[in-house]
Amino acid sequence: MTYKRTIIIITIMLVTAVLTIFASQSERISPNKPFSEFPLEIGQWEGKKGELDQEVYNILGVEDYILANYRKVSGETVNLYVGFYQSQKEGDIIHSPKNCMPGAGWKITDTSIETVKVADAQKNIRVINLLLQKGAEKQVVLYWFQSRGRIISSEYMQKIWLVIDSITKHRTDGSFVRLISPVMVDEETTINILKDFANAVYPVLNEHIPS
Repeated sequence: MTYKRTIIIITIMLVTAVLTIFASQSERISPNKPFSEFPLEIGQWEGKKGELDQEVYNILGVEDYILANYRKVSGETVNLYVGFYQSQKEGDIIHSPKNCMPGAGWKITDTSIETVKVADAQKNIRVINLLLQKGAEKQVVLYWFQSRGRIISSEYMQKIWLVIDSITKHRTDGSFVRLISPVMVDEETTINILKDFANAVYPVLNEHIPS
């Protein structure tokens, strides 16, 4: 067993143990606004809502969510999913697409960190970028964890902050934000499309996700 794998296993065990202790003391935080009110018109983007399959919904364990396909008149498309957890107890912890996507037949061919300039907040946010391939199809995924006032671009830091905040704030609420777009021209073009949408949707997310 490698040193890195040992650290990961110990971290997961620590998270589980601490959450078990503090879950009963943690506050159950509700969204600022229910995601049923999430707008389908965001800047130049127009969306159409979808629904999670009941089995998938049960596995994810979310209390509220938005799933929608957004499109520009010029033809660019982005699939948005935001899952909100009031309390992340054992079994109801945010899932990483690094675990879910391969199970759906998509192969992760590249992963990196991207910086997105958010004009509304006058700052940059760091997000995780995945390049996926299934046969001849390619997709780019940008995702991040938006939890208790933080934008987190690491699965491991998400777990560490979860433990810290459960102790210091008695909060284990959190949100997972995922954007997907098909590669029609090249990866760089697709990433720019997703960054454009991320910039447009970021202030809307803050209206729904508690800080």
